[in-house]
Amino acid sequence: GTPQKYDPTFKGPIYDRGCTDIVCCVLLVLAILGYIVVGVVAWTHGDPRKVIHPTDSRGQFCGQQGTPNEYGPAPLDCSIPQIPHGICSPPCPPPTQICVSQCPDRYMTYLTAYGNAASMEYYRNFCTPEFKNSHKVGRGATVGPWGDSQSADVQLVVPTQSPIEVLKDRECPAMLIPSTPLARRCFPAIEAKKGVIMVGNETTYDDGRGHRRNVTELLEGAKKANVVLETRQLAMKIFEDYTVSWYWIIIGLVIAMVASLIFIVLLRFLAGIMVWVMIVMVILVLGYGIFHCYMEYAKLKGEAGSDVSLTDLGFQTDLRVYLHLRQTWLAFLIILCVLELVIVLLLIFLRKRILIAIALIKEASRAVGHVMSSLLFPLCTFFLLCLCIAYWASTAVFLSTSNEAVYKVFNESTCPYSGNTCKPETFNTSNITKECPDAQCLFAFYGGETAYHKYLIVLQFFNVFMFFWLANFVIALGQVTLAGAFASYYWAFKKPDDMPAFPLFSAFGRALRYHTGSLAFGSLVLAIVQVIRVTLEYLDHRLKAAENKFAKFLLSCLKCCFWCLEKFIKFLNRNAYIMIAIYGTNFCTSARNAFFLLMRNIIRVAVLDKVTDFLFFLGKLLIVGSVGILAFFFFTQRIKLVQDTAPPLNYYWVPILTVIVGSYLIAHGFFSVYGMCVDTLFLCFLEDLERNDGSAEKPYFMSQNLRKLLKKTNKGQPDA
Repeated sequence: GTPQKYDPTFKGPIYDRGCTDIVCCVLLVLAILGYIVVGVVAWTHGDPRKVIHPTDSRGQFCGQQGTPNEYGPAPLDCSIPQIPHGICSPPCPPPTQICVSQCPDRYMTYLTAYGNAASMEYYRNFCTPEFKNSHKVGRGATVGPWGDSQSADVQLVVPTQSPIEVLKDRECPAMLIPSTPLARRCFPAIEAKKGVIMVGNETTYDDGRGHRRNVTELLEGAKKANVVLETRQLAMKIFEDYTVSWYWIIIGLVIAMVASLIFIVLLRFLAGIMVWVMIVMVILVLGYGIFHCYMEYAKLKGEAGSDVSLTDLGFQTDLRVYLHLRQTWLAFLIILCVLELVIVLLLIFLRKRILIAIALIKEASRAVGHVMSSLLFPLCTFFLLCLCIAYWASTAVFLSTSNEAVYKVFNESTCPYSGNTCKPETFNTSNITKECPDAQCLFAFYGGETAYHKYLIVLQFFNVFMFFWLANFVIALGQVTLAGAFASYYWAFKKPDDMPAFPLFSAFGRALRYHTGSLAFGSLVLAIVQVIRVTLEYLDHRLKAAENKFAKFLLSCLKCCFWCLEKFIKFLNRNAYIMIAIYGTNFCTSARNAFFLLMRNIIRVAVLDKVTDFLFFLGKLLIVGSVGILAFFFFTQRIKLVQDTAPPLNYYWVPILTVIVGSYLIAHGFFSVYGMCVDTLFLCFLEDLERNDGSAEKPYFMSQNLRKLLKKTNKGQPDA
């Protein structure tokens, strides 16, 4: 590209500018209107209760107002018949699901309960509402299970129908199995005792038709129940830890925020000293981590069970188990040693460039000092991102639950209407019941046959696409606003006298008024790449079980290429937004000019910009590491002064990880402002070098310290 030429009228961010990329602005507005329409339609048709509450065979919710029941039993596996053999020939109707007030807690079959008052009273709780009321039968002859005559000198309570009719009409299950409630559904209470799979302390059960079956046949129907149950127990313990430690977590996050703010304020006055102190502190923190890991590793020597390998132990929900293994602390020790070595080597080879990076940080400190409101601006970006996430998540839930209950015809004998959709309200008066007297209209699944239901997958895809587009637009708006404010500082010849009164608000207004289209253009390109990456990840997940190695290889290559493309577009967009904030040009022109400007100064870009990023990373690491170590000593009760103050926890890593992640996000928010400031000043600095030569007609706009560092002077101005 051609270097920038001197322009005597250029005095910083151009105020007399016009709207750019209007077509993209119109597209964004139309897309947002369409997104609102999709949300309204989804909220009209959707019902999030379908995600939380189970349904019975009629599609009615369990545990809702108007129903006295709370749980809905999950259908058993097809290999476990619920009706006597011979009554149903495939394809069978779906297993009957009913809402119950509690899950069964014992083994029982309908045939064994039949004729016993207490058993029948208990069994009736798991039958359909159509099940007829029982009535007393006197002592003596009774009706047998299959309609035959039997004699017994007992008083029985039996239904008016015979068992064969009850089971044929699917009014009661053929058997009950001890179950436990999980996610408002009843799952077989499977447990392992000394390696033996048992349900209700039994290894076999009666299937309701006179056969004994092994409980292992129930594993397929509930193979994920135990994993989900353990996960639920883990989640409950984590929730308990949060309830007793939330205020200490907030205190830790406040400490991180204060430390980040103090660090930034100190950078304004003591950038050079703070950078070197930061480097030394990071090395010391890593050194202490190495020492602590070695001491723990040595302390576990000779203890029983400490030499078990991680592979032999496998995955454990109680993560404290891993801390009793020597191999865990050895892995931590190796990782910290490698990290320490890499940081020391980088500092040795880049020691000269660090001085230049310090000068940029000092200049950025002055810029932030004159635009202090920029430190709070990330809160605005964070709030808008939260709105995007909330709208996307709620729309996705409503779209996924906007299906309707679909009923189909099921018949025990040959019927031409079997499998057709039906309506329960009019089914009994239709011609189907005349031609197929034993046909039933039963709930099959949630779906729909309207145009809306057919295009639900398209609406979900549009929802994901709009989320990426709007999220990237919000981030772009924040970047161009900060770039405009800091560019106003750099191109002020007399700093800060020549700066506008409110540079941040002025930049924000220019961005929305003139460059909404350009921001929409850049975020659209990035959103398309991100959607393609999500699609590739979905295909990769679907093809995990496939054995086509070529397809897997091709997919891995595509994922790698689009990952690199996304990183490049993010880098290009960031610098294009800086050029938009300064010159007011459209996105393509700004991206081209920024790219060529960086390519003409590729060595400075590769060294100065990345060294500055590395120093910011060290700053985040220092804040997060310090707060994390403080949280570790506090929650593990190793600080004697506050030993009794620390709350009792199930897992002390829960608040520690929360404080560490929260501290990183807080530090990242503060340092992102600094990062944008350095990037903006760096591009302005490169433009300044190309536009001006230090003469009286074309003086440099850079600060005196930068001119000293680069051995540049402005003629007629003393550089003391």
